[in-house]
Amino acid sequence: MELRKSERKNAKIKMALQAPSGAGKTYSSLLIAKGLTNEDFSKVAVIDTENGSADLYAHLGEYNVLSLKPPFSPESYIEAIDVCLNSDIEVIIIDSISHCWDFLIEYHASLPGNSFTNWSKITPRQKAFVNKMLQANTHIIATMRTKQDYVLNQKDGKFIPEKVGLKAVQRDGVDYEFTLVFDIDIKHFAKTSKDRTGLYSDKPEFIITSGVGKQIKEWCNSGTDLDAVKEEIQNCSTNEELNQLYQKHIAWKEILNSSFIEKQQELKTKQLSNLNNFSQNGTTSS
Repeated sequence: MELRKSERKNAKIKMALQAPSGAGKTYSSLLIAKGLTNEDFSKVAVIDTENGSADLYAHLGEYNVLSLKPPFSPESYIEAIDVCLNSDIEVIIIDSISHCWDFLIEYHASLPGNSFTNWSKITPRQKAFVNKMLQANTHIIATMRTKQDYVLNQKDGKFIPEKVGLKAVQRDGVDYEFTLVFDIDIKHFAKTSKDRTGLYSDKPEFIITSGVGKQIKEWCNSGTDLDAVKEEIQNCSTNEELNQLYQKHIAWKEILNSSFIEKQQELKTKQLSNLNNFSQNGTTSS
């Protein structure tokens, strides 16, 4: 165990917009992306699962659209994200991730056998999709549909349904995975329900503009450059150096983990190669 000083890093925002149908999730996402890219829509891609709704706002600029067709499996979303990453997209809007959860629920219902144990076939696929969003070296804006949620309360001996607010169509707790979550009402006013940036906590509701994206971009750029950290990882020549760097940046292990694992494997392969060379030359045997 080792104590370290806390530090802010340059980050890629992972945020979600949740709202009922017609509240402006797609439009608001595009405005945020506009601010994040300094109005360069060529660096924005929309993964569209909403039957072409992304094209409705083409007047905003020439952003990229990837139309995702059913079935909306987690693997299809992961593949779509990879297409965007390979095209050097800086902001990926996933509109929406609710279809992925709908797919998994239907798949779970179709499985034979014990309903509880069948979740072991669902959870890894959902987790792989969520991790793909979190670890992607780009800004991610995910939208989620919400629906009115109800609970049954007993009153005068009868069970009466009562509204308890809007519930996102996705796995419970998925909003905790994001750095920032905006709830948008049907009148297009937004308010944050989760905010690790500190930009919008306890602020009154507001209308989303491209200025929101600019604020988020400033926050993201106010810390250590993660690309520079990845370069440091590649320059490590021993496991000891790699472990020290890992401990230094452990707060961002979700984003950097794949880079650390790749380098660790490279060092291990190099070490085995050296041992084989010694053995073949007769220098040592083991």
